[in-house]
Amino acid sequence: MSKTVVIHQPDFLPYLGFFHRFLFADLYIVLDHVQFVSSSRSWTHRDKIKTAKGEKWLTLSVKKTSRDTPINQIELSDTVDWAGDNLNLLEQNYRKAPYYAEIMPRMEEIHREPCCMLADFNLRSIEMLMDMLDVRIPWVCSSGLEPVGTKNELLVDLLKKVSATHYLSGVGARDYFQPGPFSKAGIEVIWQDFTHPVYTQQFGEFVPYLSALDVLFNHGITASREILRRGE
Repeated sequence: MSKTVVIHQPDFLPYLGFFHRFLFADLYIVLDHVQFVSSSRSWTHRDKIKTAKGEKWLTLSVKKTSRDTPINQIELSDTVDWAGDNLNLLEQNYRKAPYYAEIMPRMEEIHREPCCMLADFNLRSIEMLMDMLDVRIPWVCSSGLEPVGTKNELLVDLLKKVSATHYLSGVGARDYFQPGPFSKAGIEVIWQDFTHPVYTQQFGEFVPYLSALDVLFNHGITASREILRRGE
């Protein structure tokens, strides 16, 4: 039986392309046991929204830890009001958006519900967006699969443990992709074919690759489901 699997870190309020893969997959492996990276390349604790002054980061503040701490052990800060800051930033920039009244209560709910761990909060945000975009698939955390190896060998190990026949990867992984381990395991690699849909936004010319919140605030749940599927 064919089984297509996606593997990705539990990012915070991801962009549309993150969810586009779920349209073609049977399972999402949450890569939560790998090192948390806090740098300009990291999206695990932040994502972008659009403002009148350009793109801005919506960010989760986390407690300082050692360099090698895995994502699933990162704690949210209890000394910074990151929830209030995020909600204020959303209110300031989306209060005039057509579907603010539909989306904002959901953001308030997930930000106000007590949560201590970054991965737990991010999975809550992903589940919320999966529901709104109607792309729900089951998921399992890599930390619960007794993962072995690094890089491509790690991916193959996880795929074998969930009996995957196909691995659906984002195109960003091409730079470090090695076909050998996948071929040896009999797992076919499929590359995501995603064209970012263009939709009406606030504040001038269209900006792609923002958090999926942007399309939801501007077009609402029903229309956003159709817009996501334009990327097929």
